[in-house]
Amino acid sequence: MKKAIQYGLLMTALTAFAGWAIAQEDKPAMGSQGSTVGHPEKWAPDGERERLTPDNCAVLFIDHQAGLMNLVDNVEMDRYKADVMAKAKTAKLHGLPVVLTTSAEAGPNGPKLPEIVEMFPDAPLISRNGQINAWDDPNFRAAVEATGRKKVVVSGITTDVCVAFVTLSMLEAGYDVYVVVDASGTTNPLVQQAALMRMAEAGAEMGNWFAFACEMLNDWRNAEGAGSAALFAEHMPGYAEAMASHSAFTGNKSGKIE
Repeated sequence: MKKAIQYGLLMTALTAFAGWAIAQEDKPAMGSQGSTVGHPEKWAPDGERERLTPDNCAVLFIDHQAGLMNLVDNVEMDRYKADVMAKAKTAKLHGLPVVLTTSAEAGPNGPKLPEIVEMFPDAPLISRNGQINAWDDPNFRAAVEATGRKKVVVSGITTDVCVAFVTLSMLEAGYDVYVVVDASGTTNPLVQQAALMRMAEAGAEMGNWFAFACEMLNDWRNAEGAGSAALFAEHMPGYAEAMASHSAFTGNKSGKIE
């Protein structure tokens, strides 16, 4: 199973890298405007299903707290934290509105992960005194409403409680909810699977940070293409290896992403 997962990650990385490499070759045809292709609003020109774009979604970080990190056991801790940070870096790269929240941080749950707080110094950080479901806190609801977005990208600890409860509430409130499953963690794989099934059956979309990042980028010729390639290389070893091979083949000895 572990080898199958590693193979899948490698194939995903190589597929993404191929898009970046082709975009580099296409640069001369991009014109003087150079770096912005844009983001289609729908999945098909005449369709009804809307895509996530940097202009229509907000990103929520629910209870990624130092103490609660100890509850995550459905995946290796270092892998989990890396995926949380990859989601955060994606939001930062694309300038997305972010809302942070914690639950009883003065107790054993502990403070919000400092790396996330430092990355978004201007984001609202809602400290809940007792509400398990963040949507029950009027300050959290107000912060989300202030973003002006009706699509939210959610992750947190734990998947079955803090993520699931806010997801179910926001679906009822008329939001489109996209759950980043690898940036959400809980006590074991079975509980993780049950929580994801519960949210999916209620109408939420399931995804991972890499799919979210690619949806935000949409086209390698957009301005965030180089930043996305750097992010993928940082968090996906197979992608970094592919870039190193490409740099050697093209004579880019520095390996710099351009």
